[in-house]
Amino acid sequence: MTKVQTDSRSIRIKGRSFLAVVLTPDLPLDQWLERLDDLAARSAGFFLGRPVVLDVTELQIDRQQLAEFLAHLAQRNVSIMGIEGARHSMIAPGMPPVLKGGRPAGDVDVASVEPVEVAVQPAVPDSGDTQPEPQATVLQAPRSALQSLVINEPVRSGQSIIFTEGDVTIVGSVASGAEVIAGGSVHVYGTLRGRAMAGSVGNSQARIFCRKLEAELIAIDGIYKMAEDLPTDLLGQPVQVWLEGDAIVAGKVN
Repeated sequence: MTKVQTDSRSIRIKGRSFLAVVLTPDLPLDQWLERLDDLAARSAGFFLGRPVVLDVTELQIDRQQLAEFLAHLAQRNVSIMGIEGARHSMIAPGMPPVLKGGRPAGDVDVASVEPVEVAVQPAVPDSGDTQPEPQATVLQAPRSALQSLVINEPVRSGQSIIFTEGDVTIVGSVASGAEVIAGGSVHVYGTLRGRAMAGSVGNSQARIFCRKLEAELIAIDGIYKMAEDLPTDLLGQPVQVWLEGDAIVAGKVN
């Protein structure tokens, strides 16, 4: 019998699931890039360090056009980790890999009683803040039929609250440069100065509520709007935001 000795220093391969932003451009691409530039200009750092998937399912473009488009995105510091919906003829060597079988984050069994991990990234201290910032932590909320996460403190600049399992409630304010991403609705019992994204897993019924609207960006189910694009009489007011069709609608809360 022949024995084969294997190296004990084997390579370990594991699976991981990460939350990524999906860009779904439309034609003409030059006009779409102008809208992307507008978003980046008014919400600095939105794509910085964030994994991005490019969905080209609806684009009738060839390999050369895709390569040029990826180059334009790279110039804007948008790092594409994978391409979804691409034909094999569109992919050239050196391009990001083709991704298949993607589904919205947060598709989980709500009957499970296992804890849900919620990542809270470390904050960037404000210039006038003399208190040391806490280290990055992991909050846990039990899964239930109606899932929600409550943050009993302000969300500081540089922090990201990501909870795709349901609603997020902030008992305090959301600073400029901070962001809250929820699979359900977002409730801010203070001033919303940063970014709030509700319905991040395809929930068009989600809403955003805040005591005072001064947001850099608001989004529901992937449709976004800057605060300055809203009626000026709503800025600085208690507001709720929701979707009607493909349009974001905002109204004052009495």
